[in-house]
Amino acid sequence: MTEQSTMRVHLYQVAHGRTGDKGNRSNISVIAYRPEFYQAIVDQVTVERVGDLFRHRGPRQVSRYLLPRLHAINYVLDEVLDGGVNDALNLDSHGKSLSGFLLDMEIILPASLAADIETGRRPDVGVTPVAARATAAGAQAGASIEVDR
Repeated sequence: MTEQSTMRVHLYQVAHGRTGDKGNRSNISVIAYRPEFYQAIVDQVTVERVGDLFRHRGPRQVSRYLLPRLHAINYVLDEVLDGGVNDALNLDSHGKSLSGFLLDMEIILPASLAADIETGRRPDVGVTPVAARATAAGAQAGASIEVDR
């Protein structure tokens, strides 16, 4: 790909995120707005990049779980919540803002995929209760999971 055939975009322009916590562990899910964005996210939002982004939080380990049939990735960051909800003195002891921090990461897309983003049009999101039911159905149907550590 030549430089003219690509475009740098923020992850929030092509995906949305959700964050959960359990103890001192944060789970950050990144879900592509459109299936065609998924592979670029998988290729570029690696365990190494996520670990580097959160280096200031000192994660002991970063794991990545790929859910290709859902066009989603779940990142698990160990030891990033200052001890967890009951021990942390920070304002975000649940780590809910961490997904927003991750979604500010930039990735490079082929210009053809980024065309809608560049013009300011919102991609076909389809994130509705129907999508939530599809996620649950995918889990019941045995959606494949791949693990990176």
